[in-house]
Amino acid sequence: MDAKQLKWFYLLLLSLIWGSSFILIKRGLLGLTAIQVGSLRIIFAALFLLVVGFSSLKKISLRQWKFVALTSFFGTFIPAFFFAIAETQVDSSIVAILNSLTPLNTLVLGIIFFGIQFQKRQVLGVFIGLVGCLLLVLNGASGHSGQNYYYLILVVIATLCYAINVNLIKKYLSDLNSLSITTGNFAVLFLPALIILSTTDFTQKINLETTQYSVLFVMILGVLGTGIANVLFFKLIQMSSPVFATSVTYLIPIVAFFWGLLDNEMLTPIQFFGAFVILIGVYLSAKK
Repeated sequence: MDAKQLKWFYLLLLSLIWGSSFILIKRGLLGLTAIQVGSLRIIFAALFLLVVGFSSLKKISLRQWKFVALTSFFGTFIPAFFFAIAETQVDSSIVAILNSLTPLNTLVLGIIFFGIQFQKRQVLGVFIGLVGCLLLVLNGASGHSGQNYYYLILVVIATLCYAINVNLIKKYLSDLNSLSITTGNFAVLFLPALIILSTTDFTQKINLETTQYSVLFVMILGVLGTGIANVLFFKLIQMSSPVFATSVTYLIPIVAFFWGLLDNEMLTPIQFFGAFVILIGVYLSAKK
């Protein structure tokens, strides 16, 4: 598989993994609080990565550790908690849709602060994808008047954090392999996440069947949807561009919608049309 085919393979695989993450968060929230879901997600990912990638930490130079710490904060810590909190008030599929703001934020922040090069077609693709995203959001909002959409502000902040993260990686950590970056991220976050979890009532309800059921889903989320997925994502950033890599967030809502459909989050014809528009945006933003 050549580099061009490989980057598309990574993009599609990540869309399947991360598109499924939102329903896993929703299942986690059945027996856990949002803070517990966020903490456990980081802890499970950290334990997995420290086992498989501990030796890769020696490849991180002293100069690079500050950027590894920054990317862990923006790329994982804030989003892990903000997405979980948002899903306590809004359907998982709607949260996944708004996550599609990430490529637009990546392009804008990249141009303003990181001096990345771009093409007109990329800008057009990002905005077409954003139109599709808006179609999905507006149509979803009209059918869910009982939900608190102010919580989506947290999702917007999370997408800005993702945008900062990918630009930092592309500019300062391109010479570091993806396993080292990911393992370094979670080595930094493990202790803070453990401290936060210890402040909750997690140990008091761990014997409950509902809690154990939720922990299982969060473990899958942490290992597959966070640990393994981040390794693939950082690899994708390094072998392509920040805008292409973050265009995975345009495919995520499509996967999340089908999971939502199975969980009685109904799709409408307008939402399907919005998903089609999003695919056009992905193609244009990635095309050379």
